[in-house]
Amino acid sequence: MKVLVLGATGFIGFPTAQALVRAGHTVYGLARTEAKAKTLAAEEIIPVLGDVDSDNWIPLIAKLDVILEAVGGGEIATQARATFERVVKAVADLRPADAPLLSYIYTSGVWVHGDSRTEVVSDTTPIVQPVALVKWRPAVEQLVVRSTAVNGIVVRPSILYGRSASLLAMLFGPAAQGHVTWPGTPGARYSVIHADDLADLYVRVAEKSSLLGGKIFDASNPNFVSVDELLQRVVEISGAKGPYEYKKPSNLFEEAIAASGLNRAYLATSLLGWSPKKPGLIEGLDVYYAAWLASK
Repeated sequence: MKVLVLGATGFIGFPTAQALVRAGHTVYGLARTEAKAKTLAAEEIIPVLGDVDSDNWIPLIAKLDVILEAVGGGEIATQARATFERVVKAVADLRPADAPLLSYIYTSGVWVHGDSRTEVVSDTTPIVQPVALVKWRPAVEQLVVRSTAVNGIVVRPSILYGRSASLLAMLFGPAAQGHVTWPGTPGARYSVIHADDLADLYVRVAEKSSLLGGKIFDASNPNFVSVDELLQRVVEISGAKGPYEYKKPSNLFEEAIAASGLNRAYLATSLLGWSPKKPGLIEGLDVYYAAWLASK
């Protein structure tokens, strides 16, 4: 397959692009700078210089099998819809009418399920009250999966860990300075996923994407993580002065961080045979903390 990864140098996009290359596919990656383009090229990912708003990647749509959108940043609320609409227009302009449908994999997140300490949710649970930070995402998800112009698929990662730590860098950083403070209140639990296990899921979705149009896949480990236990282990591993403390969220992002999520990723397991293999967050926390330190 020929796959374009939008956000190819990011925490989700980079390991996914690497995994697609290892699986034997031709992988293009969007890079904003020459330095990032060189990083991609060193991994046998064909760099395309530009950002998601540029036109540099649009001509590739004529020959691609899959576009995987894993773009982060502060503008994604408006950018996600605009990017998808540009792809749909380019499909109409650049691909023959009898060409196979291009597959488009959109990266959302399990925060769309909202905040609950008691309700277990899955891929097919109706979305009722998303976390406020991502209340715009369900509409974009439906735009993608209901499209007739592409095979639209959604992947919803849970809280990511491993490598350079993603959101957990916000926890590790202060811990390395001697204190552990986190938004929320005692008793919360998280659904989590290692970046490498998520990359494996993306490869499986991409390879079977022609059969998966309209599907939404949650991506979580089978076991939930106690936030209290996580914070205590961070204190122990980092050598920070205990006890850990909670603080009241001061913005929408911290409110999202404080939210509990109990997620079961049924469809990825049943349809794709996907099973996370990396050690759990707390089980391997010493390794993950050390990896974050080394990435700094």
